[in-house]
Amino acid sequence: MNFITLAEKRFSVRKFKSTLVEKEKLDLILKAGQLAPTAVNFQPQRILVIQNEAGLKKLQECTPYHFHAPLVLLVCYDKTTSAERSFDHKSSGDIDASIVATQMILEATDIGIGSTWVMHFDPQKIKKSYAIPDQFEPVALLVMGYPADDAVPSKLHAQRNAIDQTVFYDDFSGWEGIKNDNITSTNHHS
Repeated sequence: MNFITLAEKRFSVRKFKSTLVEKEKLDLILKAGQLAPTAVNFQPQRILVIQNEAGLKKLQECTPYHFHAPLVLLVCYDKTTSAERSFDHKSSGDIDASIVATQMILEATDIGIGSTWVMHFDPQKIKKSYAIPDQFEPVALLVMGYPADDAVPSKLHAQRNAIDQTVFYDDFSGWEGIKNDNITSTNHHS
């Protein structure tokens, strides 16, 4: 499948079968994350695979958006390993972790595994529940599994702003009049 088709096919799955994700498929998903580009190739990503009953139960205390998935990847970055932009010392860690997470959810889609990117979680509860080292910063929970037979994209999934509302050439003139007509403000992720 070509990349645009893959990107169009992927949607946030919020209903999963109880079927476990096979180790071979999990390994492919993790390999996609390992291959992700990171600033200066420092590879600060640290991924916690949560798949046993006790670990999944703890997750329910950290976020309501677990969707009873049989597999969760907690994507963190190591603050002592991530690159910094020299001008303002902006860490690349959250960006690197996001690139890693994106590659993993796209690989998951390619091999028939559904996913949802969850940012709505209590980072302090996550850190305490999973004994995350202080130098690791949690960025995203990727809840994953085989989509339930009746899993469907949210009604907002296919709505996209026109490219001329999000892409500018050579300068940002004209941006003031642009509205995000297709985007609604919610606390949920799409």
